[in-house]
Amino acid sequence: MRLMLKFTIPVEKGNQAEKDGTLGQAIAALVKDVKAEAAYFALEGGKRMGIVIFEENDQARMPVINEPLFAALDASIEIQPVLTADDLQRGL
Repeated sequence: MRLMLKFTIPVEKGNQAEKDGTLGQAIAALVKDVKAEAAYFALEGGKRMGIVIFEENDQARMPVINEPLFAALDASIEIQPVLTADDLQRGL
């Protein structure tokens, strides 16, 4: 199943993580671990935000995916299934 993981990082924690190098490490580890199909980064409400699209068929991996972001960055995380345009057309 194709999933979209959206995370936001509190400003203070993000600033600290950027200074000590853990920000880039945590994001790179996530992208590598899930074998991201795409990853986008922006600001949302003045906070660092990322969206990572990936395939995952084992729901038991959610803690493995989420916990490093929680622990390293105090991230808020949302995960939901997403469709490509082709997926949508097949479903319709």
